Amino acid sequence: MLAYEKLVVRNSGYIDAETQAKIRRTRLLIAGCGIGSSLAVCAARMGFENFILVDGDRVDTHNLNRQFYDFADIGRLKVDALAEKILRVNSHAKVQAVPAMLDVDNTAQLVAKADIVFDTVDFLDLPAILGLHASARQQGVHVLTALSVGFGALVWYFPPDAGPSLAEVLAPDVALASARHGSDPSYAEVFESFMQRLAPHLDGEVVEQVSLVLSSMKEGKPCPASQVAVGSFAVGALAMSMIHELLAGRPVPASPKLVLHSFRSQQTKIVDIMGKS
Repeated sequence: MLAYEKLVVRNSGYIDAETQAKIRRTRLLIAGCGIGSSLAVCAARMGFENFILVDGDRVDTHNLNRQFYDFADIGRLKVDALAEKILRVNSHAKVQAVPAMLDVDNTAQLVAKADIVFDTVDFLDLPAILGLHASARQQGVHVLTALSVGFGALVWYFPPDAGPSLAEVLAPDVALASARHGSDPSYAEVFESFMQRLAPHLDGEVVEQVSLVLSSMKEGKPCPASQVAVGSFAVGALAMSMIHELLAGRPVPASPKLVLHSFRSQQTKIVDIMGKS
């Protein structure tokens, strides 16, 4: 039988006993179990025991270059495969697997079960991600939004009671896209405007690859974004570090500021997306 104290004994010195106890009881909702799989595995090894996994997708071969799945998982629901991996680390963990995509109808009830939401929905369904963030703010739940950016990671913390919401941050992009393309702009059109604001802080190759993907999407062509394992691993490490600091009661850069790390340039930046870096 797994003893929790033995699982986390070597966290000692880096995670104090009070924070470890908070980690153990914190309910973590992982919205999107692709890149979210990196955080889930890291969280299980850090001592988290309460997970809600939400994703309607299945594991495909092209996921294996960066997500925490194996060849044997191909064809399986991501939530089921990821739940199994968490339980292999800690058989006492409580894992709820929800095989569904987030949408405007299910976000509120899922957020109600969580203390912290880790969001990697990636703006692909703009109403769903805005609904997720709105539900979290209404219910007093913390949200961390993450993107894999080439050989690096971006993590953005939205407190439930302070700072601009995601909708407020994206309002200029929605307005610009609406002026250019009509009253109901697509995800690609809004995200393109947002990325133009973020581009000066990103590695050049990331800007180039995102531009290619957005161009294809606007033409109606399927074009999975290029991503590498380093970015996926970086997302898990950066987000988990920020969640730890949050639970330890230490300050964490919060919206409109985001944390951006590049292993290509060997730099970590705190970027104010609504002002100066």
